Amino acid sequence: MPAFADNYIWMLHDGARAVVVDPGDAAPVLKALDRLHLELTAILVTHHHADHVGGVNALRPRLKGPVYGPAQERIPQPFMPLIEGDTIDVLGLHFAVIDVPGHTAGHIAYAQQGAVSQGLLFCGDTLFSAGCGRLFEGTAAQMHDSLSKLAALPGDMRVCCTHEYTLSNLRFAAAVEPGNTIRQAYQLRCEALRAQGQPTLPSSLDVELGINPFLRCDQAAVIAAAQQHGAEDTSPVAVLGALREWKNRF
Repeated sequence: MPAFADNYIWMLHDGARAVVVDPGDAAPVLKALDRLHLELTAILVTHHHADHVGGVNALRPRLKGPVYGPAQERIPQPFMPLIEGDTIDVLGLHFAVIDVPGHTAGHIAYAQQGAVSQGLLFCGDTLFSAGCGRLFEGTAAQMHDSLSKLAALPGDMRVCCTHEYTLSNLRFAAAVEPGNTIRQAYQLRCEALRAQGQPTLPSSLDVELGINPFLRCDQAAVIAAAQQHGAEDTSPVAVLGALREWKNRF
């Protein structure tokens, strides 16, 4: 569900019980709970930024279960702290916790395990469609390592990130790899969705591996573009760092 100018709050439900991810604003969550007559049974948090945790305390009176969040960050108490290697079960779904620092120092992601197909990846502000998060608290090396972990997940996994940044990210991706025909087709599709007032998300990891420059730091065209914008060498970390700095100014 949309929140603020461009946030998304993800909700899963089984017709009776609901789970929400990164509720920066309680109001749309409460409205959905009431409209669908759902009991809120868990809240999943990926990182500490206010637009991801701002609604947590306001939802507690309706919450019949835990708040989960990154162990290394200040999340509204009380919450169950998680680190990589932990697992949680919500609504009969099994999620593995992955440490993905870079955007923030203790950012985590939740990856559905055991799905027959099209599992869910709640990645917060680490991976966006055609982009990645700003390096507010981490390094390019950390972000590269984090994105590599996510890229190694099953290709049909649905990328449930938390901002509608896709079109602006695609404009940057076009500057990095103007000849990428997969990106060109995806951009047309996303532009059509937004023209209809529809979200571009979720994406999938297979799509992102074909169009997202931050997952393509070993590709010749991406390396060449990064070198024109300050990459000191051709290593993936140097390429990602140069791309992120370029995107900050883009």
